[in-house]
Amino acid sequence: MKPHQHPTFQTKLWAIIPAAGSGSRFSKTELKQYQLIDDKTVLEHTVDRLNGLPLDGYVLAIGQDDNIAQTLPLKNRQKAHFCLGGKERADSVLNALNHLLRFASEDDYVLVHDAARPCVSLPNLEALMTHCTTHGVHAILATPVRDTLKRVQQQPKIEKTVDRSFLWQAQTPQMAKLGILKRCIEYALMNQIPITDEASALEYMGETVDVVQGRSDNIKITYSEDLQLARLILNAQRQS
Repeated sequence: MKPHQHPTFQTKLWAIIPAAGSGSRFSKTELKQYQLIDDKTVLEHTVDRLNGLPLDGYVLAIGQDDNIAQTLPLKNRQKAHFCLGGKERADSVLNALNHLLRFASEDDYVLVHDAARPCVSLPNLEALMTHCTTHGVHAILATPVRDTLKRVQQQPKIEKTVDRSFLWQAQTPQMAKLGILKRCIEYALMNQIPITDEASALEYMGETVDVVQGRSDNIKITYSEDLQLARLILNAQRQS
């Protein structure tokens, strides 16, 4: 496939961006998705990247007191939808899935992507989309764990070294069939299963989830120092 040449979809492709979290590790007062990088908010950069794909639309799950998201000049603004987020990430994603089902099909594909991952590359997005649609599977972007891992049950003592040879670090987007993902998240929430990402809900219900190798520069802005790193990455990507 030539760069930026997309396959023709029989099913539609949607994106969900959960953006209702408080992000307390970043700041007690400021939301990380609205910090500026080169005169654009982190959220705008994230939406720009996702819209490199042939999306039929995207849903932002935002907080009740959010008075910023709907005022931003988001890319393909005519395709933007907004819904109320929930207490946890899974609640926000489920609200967005239910919102989508007003006009989307259960057989459509949906990508769930962190609002604070503005550096995801278009080739990685295309690789994930192509893998899912070609093989009819669920998949996530992920990278093999590079560093030696230590298990520390009682700080500061190392209990043992963990074998990293089969370990991957999950990223987003995470891509699945809309209806299946909705049912898996509903079941996990109903049974109070701790799910930290969409893949964990799918896995719990016995669904197979593949990994598509991503890049280490697809960072999530979690701490305040990550903002400067994201700024450097975006500038480097523009020059490459």
